[in-house]
Order: sequence, then C-alpha cells, then structure tokens
Amino acid sequence: MPDIVVLFFLLGLFAALVRSELRLPEALYETLSIFLLLAIGLKGGLELSKQPLALLAPQVAACVALGLAIPLVLAPVLRRAAGLDAVDAASVAAHYGSVSVVTFAVAQAWLQRRGVPHESHAALWVAVMEAPGIVTGILLARLAGGAGAGGIRWGELAHDVFLGKSVLLLVGGLVIGAVMGDAGTAPIKPLFVDLFKGVLALFLLELGLVAGARLGGLRRHGLGIAVFALAVPPVLAVAGALVGRALGLSLGGCTLLATLAASASYIAAPTAMRIAVPQANAALSITAALGITFPFNILVGIPLYHRIAEALQP
Repeated sequence: MPDIVVLFFLLGLFAALVRSELRLPEALYETLSIFLLLAIGLKGGLELSKQPLALLAPQVAACVALGLAIPLVLAPVLRRAAGLDAVDAASVAAHYGSVSVVTFAVAQAWLQRRGVPHESHAALWVAVMEAPGIVTGILLARLAGGAGAGGIRWGELAHDVFLGKSVLLLVGGLVIGAVMGDAGTAPIKPLFVDLFKGVLALFLLELGLVAGARLGGLRRHGLGIAVFALAVPPVLAVAGALVGRALGLSLGGCTLLATLAASASYIAAPTAMRIAVPQANAALSITAALGITFPFNILVGIPLYHRIAEALQP
C-alpha cells in the first residue's frame, strides 16, 4: 500500500491533468514550505545535539564533494544527449547538483512507515548539499560565457545561495534544535513533530498541481530532456548509496543519501540561477526537475533507491 502522502500528490496531479480549478492559496503554500523547512531542520538539530561533531565531519565533507561533482558530470551529458547549449546544460546540471527537501521528507516518511532506521541527523546532509551544486553550475555557466556583459554579482549571489529562505530555515532549525535539545523544544513538539505528516500531505497536494501543469513543457523541450530527467536519478542514486556505504551509514541512511543525490532542486536552484545566469532557459530546468524527476522520485524512485541501497550493503 502506498504512503498516504503520495496519494495527496497523485490527487493534485490528477486535478491538474483534468484542468480542475483546485488551487491552494499562495500564502498557504508559502506557509507550508516554511513549516516543512523548519521542522526538518529542528528534527535534525535535536539529534545533532546528541552527536559528537568530530564524527560528522567525514559525512559533511562527502556530501559537499558529491554536490560539487554532480554538475561536473551532468553538464557534458546534457550537451551531448539532450542537445543543450553550454549555459542551459550548466543551469539544468545545477538543479540536479542541489537537492529537494520535500523528496527527502517523503523518503524519511517512507522509511519510518516501514520501520527502517536511519541516522537521525540526516537533515544535516540536506542543509550541506543545498548549495555546492548550485555554485558548481554557476561556475560552469561562467566559463561558458553565461554571465552576461555585466558579469556575475557575486555578493548578491552569495547572499541568495547561502542566506536564501531554504538554506536559512534549514540551518536555523538545525541550530535551534541542537542548542535547545529535547527539553527546550518540548513546548513546540505538538506543532513541528505531531503535525508534520499532515502538513507534508497538503504541500504534496500543491506540488501535484504544479507538476501536472509543468508536464505540458515536454512538448516544447523534446524527448532528450525527458529521457535525461528519468534516466539520470537512478544513476545518481547509485553514486549516493556508494558514498553512504563508504561512510558506514545504515541501510536507511544509504537510502536517504541515495535519494538526495537523485533529487533535483526546484526552490533554491531556480532563484540562484535566475540571478547568476539570467540567459539560461528557466522553464527547461523547472520542467525537468519538478515536472518529471520529482514525480518519478516520489512515485517510483524512493522504493527503487532503497533496493539499490540494500543491494550495495556489505
């Protein structure tokens, strides 16, 4: 039986495909996204308070290296297989080098429902992997001449990447949870822990509506980008699972790291690339990341990545 939150995503997807007038108010969507980012950060911070920081350094370094490497590998693939120019290839690759927080949340819920334990500080990996892929993609676009005549406004870009909403809320939640611990966060537990899955279900309903609307972009962008958006995530998941195994992570931890590697950003990356590389085709990246890869990961990918992680266990 599928996880109930996935059914909410399918409901939104169906509503979009039949052109229903169902919509969530934009203010509610914004509120739900803030809640999810804070809740994921808080839960990771609570467990981070119980961990010796020195033991986490190899995991942080590996996550950063993975985020930096993915766009370097994918940009040439996009140029050859999908026929994109260098700037668009760098932009799409940056989206896949970064991560999807919602995909991570669904994967966590999937593991919890099946009783598969994982490293409870895994939210730290999300925070660490958000920015490196974006930075690599921007540098690739810069080398390809995609910054425009005025060049990249590095100060504004750094502010947006490292102090943008998603990173700030995730890291802020991590810090608050780590500093306050279980006792200090007990008063807000009913809101941020007990209601988490219900809020996630509403957010996925909205994302189903958005993803369904993006599917029309396939006609404009051709078969190449669709094949890329479906074929690349499992390959990246293998890389993530191998990194997790090298780090000695649990089966659940390897599944989560594989899922993060296979996911694509549709919040932080589009904002950063719009500032740094305005010439890039933003619709192309969003269609691939949100219209194709996100539904694939939610509906098919997470169970597949768990099987990959199982197969790679020693």
